[in-house]
Amino acid sequence: MLRVLQDREFERLGGNRTIKVDLRLIAATNRDLVRSVAEKEFRSDLFYRLNVFPIRVPALRERREDIPVLVRYFVRKFAARMDRVIETIPTETMNALIRWNWSGNVRELENFIERSVILTEGTALRAPLAELKAESPGVESSLENTEREYIIRILRESGGMMAGPKGAARRLGVKRTTLQSKMKRLGITRQDYSGPGSD
Repeated sequence: MLRVLQDREFERLGGNRTIKVDLRLIAATNRDLVRSVAEKEFRSDLFYRLNVFPIRVPALRERREDIPVLVRYFVRKFAARMDRVIETIPTETMNALIRWNWSGNVRELENFIERSVILTEGTALRAPLAELKAESPGVESSLENTEREYIIRILRESGGMMAGPKGAARRLGVKRTTLQSKMKRLGITRQDYSGPGSD
């Protein structure tokens, strides 16, 4: 790879002919490569060949003006996927989303909006804002509990059926295999949605 980047040529494994290439390489990372090079965790020669024209994308908390645009985009995306009609985003909700630090950046925001669309029953977005007020160490646990309880409720309402037009996967707007993966990750068993506590 170093030879391709520096000399723009390489030889195939087992070959004896040098092949010239003309390419542009774009690489992205969320790691601090300068620190990784200093700590000998990343090759310095590769770093300097990749670091010709660096572009730093600021964290979401450093560009809060982008949050409303992203929120509206994700709401439309997930509402369409789940066959929901969401027409408004309450001002209180949008303000809370703008104030939150989003340590997980855009991916964290996207996951939060997906969960909000799942929880919404009317035409106004119903976001679980209490999660944003939680202390950082407990946020992940809180989110998982919310997701787990919701999936169990949908499974109960679907009579334990996962696939099909009336199945839980369809109602959650995900594939059956995705639902099964989520259930495994959250420790949801058949007893949880078909036991004595189910409807």
